[in-house]
Amino acid sequence: MYRCMYRAQLREGKEEEGVSRLLSQSAAARISLHSGELMVMTGHKWKRSVFLYYECMHEPLHPSRWFADLADVLEDWPGLDQYRSWIPMVDVFHFNEPVSAEHWRRKEPVERRVGRVAHLLPEKMASYIYYHHQLQEEHAFFGPKYEIIAMHENLLFGYQEFPAVVEEPLAPRRLATAGTPENWSDSRMDLHFQAWEDGHLFFKPVETLFEICET
Repeated sequence: MYRCMYRAQLREGKEEEGVSRLLSQSAAARISLHSGELMVMTGHKWKRSVFLYYECMHEPLHPSRWFADLADVLEDWPGLDQYRSWIPMVDVFHFNEPVSAEHWRRKEPVERRVGRVAHLLPEKMASYIYYHHQLQEEHAFFGPKYEIIAMHENLLFGYQEFPAVVEEPLAPRRLATAGTPENWSDSRMDLHFQAWEDGHLFFKPVETLFEICET
């Protein structure tokens, strides 16, 4: 199984039309769900940014598999040989990961699927990844099974499910070290985040546009 997270940006003045077309085209993902290509897909919006979180059963699929012909409502992103509408976000933290479809399939109903965003201070991006990679690969402590945090530039997008399921990962540890602070607060995550205009640190929830799932 493959967990995918992508970001796109709606063109200024095209927000309403863009969201409408995204919602309309999300019906194609329901077909992929029923055919066994997908387990979950959710869409989220914050300002003009659109985020996709989805789980592919057999191979990683690009958003254009379902969301095509949106060039006139989505911004073009530079960075590679050709411009792109959808930017793959980098998985920078998860407590758990799928080892099989059966392991990953939800055993109880999910009441809420939440997207959230935060900004890191640019000079703290490496430190954030350092601490979280240690925690993740040392299995230093357990947390929500389906939670994941991805990054594009200094923007973090997180996906969560409630009620949270907490269990020991089945995937093996990839680090034999013990570098994660015994008291996680010693990592001083409060010094890593760029404060919001209201002074809030850390993540804030964003709008959920759609949910496509087995249950």
